[in-house]
Amino acid sequence: MDCNGYRQENHEQNLFPKPKVLVLEPPPVFIYHEDKLSQKFHFLKAWDSPLPLDQFLTTHAHSVQAILSHGSCPVTTNTIRLLPSLGLIVTTSAGLDQIDLQECRRRGVSVAYAGSLFSADVADIAVGLLIDALRNISAGNRYVTQGLWANNGDFSLGSKLGGRKVGIVGLGSIGLEVGKRLEPFGCNILYCSRNKKSSVSYPYYSTVCELATNCEVLIICCELNDQTRHVINKEVLLALGKKGLIINVGRGAIIDEQEMVRCLMQGEIAGAGLDVFENEPHVPSELISLDNVVLSPHRAVHTEETLMALVELVIGNLEAFFSNKPLLSPVLLDE
Repeated sequence: MDCNGYRQENHEQNLFPKPKVLVLEPPPVFIYHEDKLSQKFHFLKAWDSPLPLDQFLTTHAHSVQAILSHGSCPVTTNTIRLLPSLGLIVTTSAGLDQIDLQECRRRGVSVAYAGSLFSADVADIAVGLLIDALRNISAGNRYVTQGLWANNGDFSLGSKLGGRKVGIVGLGSIGLEVGKRLEPFGCNILYCSRNKKSSVSYPYYSTVCELATNCEVLIICCELNDQTRHVINKEVLLALGKKGLIINVGRGAIIDEQEMVRCLMQGEIAGAGLDVFENEPHVPSELISLDNVVLSPHRAVHTEETLMALVELVIGNLEAFFSNKPLLSPVLLDE
């Protein structure tokens, strides 16, 4: 580009400045695709500033109309109150437990989220964790790579997936995708959800404990809120029983993690497949040492294809907001 080209570009940027968007911590979509996002918006990077957060927010208080956030980055009452011009929070997660939705309602701040964008990827991981836990794939890998096969002989037997009674906790978009994937394996699907779904024929149970009593596998797909925090407790785990498996692709705090560790250590449940944990990225050392537990570092939603789709969704929501158009994936805060 020649000098005239640069002058014209700078002149256009001065006439039409990019909308400012606050980023408290960089979400994966920002880490991988900052260049594309920055073509449209000017990002204020709170984590990159030497100022304490409150001071940084106060400095930009009247210029910030939108926040880009993610699942492990809290957007608190204090943050919202320090930004009087705030009108939108875009989170790259499907879960909303990290955002003070009550304060958003009070202030009239809109929220956009990933919606069902991740559902297929999360369901894939849920089924993968289940197959791994049943067939001991990760444990078998360690058995080979540690040289135990040659020294100790054949590896222990696994268990079949077909014919299993699988209970899904939360039959939303992710839960439905899990059920769709498990049916061809010959699994019997049961579920517990806030409401009975007229669109499916799966047996419905009104409580998680009742569901656990009637199945061999529990797959956690629900959101984390005040009602679901530690809903998988000692009573539920004991109801699942000594041959039961638990798979969690929801949020770590849906399970009472200490109680789950105790049940695993004492053989009161057979195993677990976990993509989420209560105090991420910290994982109880007991879980790491167990061969009947499969662990994944909260990566269920992270595929190249979905991350690209998420970039477009983030851009679309921000552009809609700054153009006074309807959001592409709004959270209905009145619910």
